Amino acid sequence: MTDSSDSLHASEALGPPLWRQLQLTAVALAAIRGGVSGTVAFDAVPPALRPGVQALGFQVLRWLGRAEALRRQLAKRTPPPAADALLCTALALAWDATQAPYEPFTLVDQTVEAAKRNPGTRAQASFVNACLRRFLREREELVAATDREPVAQWNHPRWWIERLRRDHPRDWQRVLAADNTQAPMTLRVNTRQGDRPSYQAALVTAGLQAVPVAAAGLQLLRARPVQELPGFAEGHCSVQDAAAQLAAPLLLDGLLGAAPDAGPVRVLDACAAPGGKTAHLLELAGPDAIELTALEVDAARSRRIDDTLARLGLRAKVVVADAGRPKDWWDGHAFDAVLLDAPCTASGIVRRHPDVRWLRRESDTEQLALLQAMLLAALWPLVREGGRLLYCTCSVFREEGAHQIDAFLAHNTDARLLPSPGHLLPQSGGIARGVPDNALGDHDGFFYALLEKQPLR
Repeated sequence: MTDSSDSLHASEALGPPLWRQLQLTAVALAAIRGGVSGTVAFDAVPPALRPGVQALGFQVLRWLGRAEALRRQLAKRTPPPAADALLCTALALAWDATQAPYEPFTLVDQTVEAAKRNPGTRAQASFVNACLRRFLREREELVAATDREPVAQWNHPRWWIERLRRDHPRDWQRVLAADNTQAPMTLRVNTRQGDRPSYQAALVTAGLQAVPVAAAGLQLLRARPVQELPGFAEGHCSVQDAAAQLAAPLLLDGLLGAAPDAGPVRVLDACAAPGGKTAHLLELAGPDAIELTALEVDAARSRRIDDTLARLGLRAKVVVADAGRPKDWWDGHAFDAVLLDAPCTASGIVRRHPDVRWLRRESDTEQLALLQAMLLAALWPLVREGGRLLYCTCSVFREEGAHQIDAFLAHNTDARLLPSPGHLLPQSGGIARGVPDNALGDHDGFFYALLEKQPLR
């Protein structure tokens, strides 16, 4: 008969021990609580442990509201940050046995082991053990006691829940539920190198199943590392959500080939990093049909545009500059089309970035709306008469979408709203303002408004 220490050593020999993964998950959670983005927090995890820790971490972030409510039931006072992060990590993973990645008893046992092995939590190991053992004994009663708390029920901040109820009174519950699911991996086939049926066949040959979405997309039934995708390194496809794949065709529809002798269409991608929409514009247009400037204010992020274009064999003029200050970079020649994928709360992509809901503050929405209005005002004069600007955000909040465009139209009599998707809610496939359903399938939350510049009267 082997004792528990022998079993622990045996599990360590087979792979990263669970207690170590729980330790690192709690460290990432503490960093996110301190204002660090999830991307940065998980990038700090050793590469060999990162996939497992990130998977655990994402589940913790999706159920953090419930975990914090349970911790308040178990402890009269909030424990020190490191111990609290570890305790909430265990509660988020174990509160619902049907969704737990391991048996709740195993999670509790390994969390206590994690507390003992970390000098920063060793003093609270007995406290963590007592709380979690009580949780195992009284789980149903404790969970029921937290069911009445909206933050525990929906796992979003209270202000976020209230804003969604106001903005989308018929759909707010569905949006919140969608946010707590795992987003699918969706590909955009590079139609300059092949067509969707051919690439779907290549996926099948590689043992990967996918279903068509959007105009040139394929949604994988199971996510895979990009290295396993056939032809990815050669540019045969890109990873891009189905809703994001609407941007390029919306902007270019009707512009290409309208005046054969007028030369290439001048296009500005105003907030271009990491370059997915930039590349899609170039793929759709074909060689020499557009003259594209990709703008990005952050030099490090602009290098991701270069990497994206290089992998796909595409070319654009990449400029590091502030889109809100055209005098620093604009040559004075008007653009036929401008894509403004504006900075926003990212409230539409919470499935992919579950940290966002906990990092954002209610005041961020107003501040970002002011930035969006400033960018619209700065870029609209750069659009030629008869040209167009596509405004989009990956947000479900109306302040960053419909309300923003309503205000813009009220102050710019030379702007006309063309048929546009409007607000697309996560997983909804819903369409507004007269655009037919393009079978987007499962997708993120987005907002689109296509504006055309009219002659001033």
